[in-house]
Amino acid sequence: MGEMIRLDKLLSNMGIGSRNEMRVRLKQGGVSVNGTVVKSGKEKVDPQVDQILYNGIPVVYQKFVTLMLNKPAGVISATQDAMHQTVLDLLDEPYVNRNLFPVGRLDIDTVGLLILTNDGALSHEVLSPKKHVPKRYLAQINTLVTPEDVVAFESGITLDDGYMCKPAILDKIEPQSDGTCFVQVVLYEGKFHQVKRMFESLEKHVIYLKRIQMGGLELDPFLLEGQYRVLEDFEIELLKQK
Repeated sequence: MGEMIRLDKLLSNMGIGSRNEMRVRLKQGGVSVNGTVVKSGKEKVDPQVDQILYNGIPVVYQKFVTLMLNKPAGVISATQDAMHQTVLDLLDEPYVNRNLFPVGRLDIDTVGLLILTNDGALSHEVLSPKKHVPKRYLAQINTLVTPEDVVAFESGITLDDGYMCKPAILDKIEPQSDGTCFVQVVLYEGKFHQVKRMFESLEKHVIYLKRIQMGGLELDPFLLEGQYRVLEDFEIELLKQK
């Protein structure tokens, strides 16, 4: 036996329609459970055992949903907030009712790869300090990034509060004609404003920051900021890679 769930909620969660739309469709006799027409959305079913048909087509229930979001600036990595738009506010049906939450966080002005899921075990596996899942960022710095900076990151930067960061990687350094510099940063932890504070300890300023990879999973280049898509099973495995 699996988890029992209301029939109208199950159908809505699978993207067939809103809860209200499902109640109407149920009353019209368009849904059957184990061969019997069910007209009440309050009926509870076991999606792992019961055969549920909508207009004669089997409904396959997925307990866990994991999305890749290209987070835009100005949106916070939270499930609710009274002052700001959250990443969940970017979602449409059927995902708004799936109890999704962000795996980790990106600062309000940081853009790029953010994972949304309702799978707590997956979130723990990606975020656990014991797992050492790397996160790669593209940063624009207000001045040249030097070989001395690379060594400092590899040695472990000390933040303004005295915290000693784990060794990090700076690579793909690209000086720009305007005096700024693009560089990629790989971290194995996720402290508050960490990339910005690490550069500030070297008296340098982060102008732009974008997360482009978590584990072995790279941000989909076809996703515009604010867009999202469902992760395939193999991509979820890439996400866990060290």
